[in-house]
Amino acid sequence: MFSPEGPSLRELAVQALSSVEHGYDLLAPKFDHTPFRTPGPLLDAVASALARTGPFDAGLDLCCGTGAGVDVLARVCRQSVTGVDFSAGMLAVAQQGVRPAGPTVSWVQGDARALPFASGAFDLVVSFGAFGHFLPGELPGLFAQVHSVLRPGGRFVFPILAPPRPSSPAFWMLLGFDAVMRVRNALWRPPFVMYYRAFRLGDVRRELEWAGFRVGLEELPEFGRRSDGSPRVRMVVAVRS
Repeated sequence: MFSPEGPSLRELAVQALSSVEHGYDLLAPKFDHTPFRTPGPLLDAVASALARTGPFDAGLDLCCGTGAGVDVLARVCRQSVTGVDFSAGMLAVAQQGVRPAGPTVSWVQGDARALPFASGAFDLVVSFGAFGHFLPGELPGLFAQVHSVLRPGGRFVFPILAPPRPSSPAFWMLLGFDAVMRVRNALWRPPFVMYYRAFRLGDVRRELEWAGFRVGLEELPEFGRRSDGSPRVRMVVAVRS
């Protein structure tokens, strides 16, 4: 499915009936051949935006998966880059990647809701496409964890896409997907948390501010604007006070 190297429909079904962690362990060898991997143009746009305000010393890719965000950090960090993820399978694939000389890269298996790092260990944290795996009630704890591992003045950065309008097919596709996942989780254990419409900018901004961040938005001009003039993609920049 998706490409000759990608997972079959059966493999995706098995993943969806597993826990989030075990599901990604199963998907890991073929993950980079699915649409779930963050697209290269988005990674490049974030890297370019960070380069305008960097360089940074130590960076963390939160929920790093197979390491796409680590590659972004390696472009803008001088000393060290760390990827953290709770899936051993995804980390195993990430470690196989060939990366050019640059900052020291390390991989850590851990839960983003209980980060295994010292206070103030990083001056930059990024994340790509992971927030649908957290329920709204988990965001305060998640953002508090990120705040704790950042140095004063450190940045928590992630891209966010403008939500599709109700008149678009994408809106109804995502609504249908979330509905199917809610039914699945009501009937099957363990749950598989993956909700595309649960991560709303207004809620996210409020929770980041409660966690102690100053929150700004930066347009990523590479993706243009919608017909109403609003940006298609923005970058949330949360600065630890």
